[in-house]
Amino acid sequence: MAPIPNIKLSSGYDMPQVGFGLWKVDNAVASDVVYNAIKAGYRLFDGACDYGNEVECGQGVARAIKDGLVKREELFIVSKLWNTFHDGDRVEPIVRKQLADWGLEYFDLYLIHFPVALKYVDPSVRYPPGWQYEGDEVIRSKATIQETWTAFESLVEKKLTKSIGVSNFQAQLIYDLLRYAKIPPATLQIEHHPFLVQQELLNLCKQEGIAVTAYSSFGPASFLEFNMDHAVKLTPLMEDTTIKSIAEKHGKTASQVLLRWATQRGLAVIPKSTSEDRMKANLACTDFDLSEEEIKTISGFNRGIRFNQPSNYFPTELLWIFG
Repeated sequence: MAPIPNIKLSSGYDMPQVGFGLWKVDNAVASDVVYNAIKAGYRLFDGACDYGNEVECGQGVARAIKDGLVKREELFIVSKLWNTFHDGDRVEPIVRKQLADWGLEYFDLYLIHFPVALKYVDPSVRYPPGWQYEGDEVIRSKATIQETWTAFESLVEKKLTKSIGVSNFQAQLIYDLLRYAKIPPATLQIEHHPFLVQQELLNLCKQEGIAVTAYSSFGPASFLEFNMDHAVKLTPLMEDTTIKSIAEKHGKTASQVLLRWATQRGLAVIPKSTSEDRMKANLACTDFDLSEEEIKTISGFNRGIRFNQPSNYFPTELLWIFG
């Protein structure tokens, strides 16, 4: 298999362009999944407090290192700050907890998960905290993005993370962040698939030197279990006749075509699978090229359809993050 390309971050570090996403990886199998993914060749792992599986994922990493499959410095571990820890004095303690859960001394990249601050929930009482404070109650904190980002910059100074970035931010917030950031965000992680291209946001990031990581590359596939009307009614991208035709032409799978559509346009991707065969197939998504016409055709699927937002998971009148 060809080597995985790297993306040079503004922080000076190299980030693998193809990584492994850890959202919804069940705790019971997470250790084995991470171990097997390392064995398959993955070096970037994208985790988060909110996923609730960082202890088990860390166990998989530790076993792989112990067995000589990989060295720590060869891995690129990503984690994220949950919304309830945005207050400046809450950031470092929760990062240290997350590092302890992973069994690591530092993260390679640490992200603000969502651009919304919620009231603090003591991790000894409930962890991960989720969106609600108590019952169905959603309570916002008064922490600003600037306050949170200043705390993030101190994480770099204290060598708790090598790079810092953001996730689910839109253009206006990025421009605001760039006004006061002493360390600019190295990456932006966003929902990105043919139904949600967000080209102007990509243009902004390219202009400002911010690398972009795409999550949910297969569109509605990760969201079917939530019974969202707009997810259930759409033809799955991997079953679309146009995508399948392009895949057949290149002797590739539909998932490889969807991932290559992103990587060929300069984005990083973080697919996941518990199948070792699909792990290897997803990793091998940069060893062929789509034509410009094929890229244009896939981009033409764009409908501005977003799946990952609070109002799709629970009734809310308080959180319109992407409004």
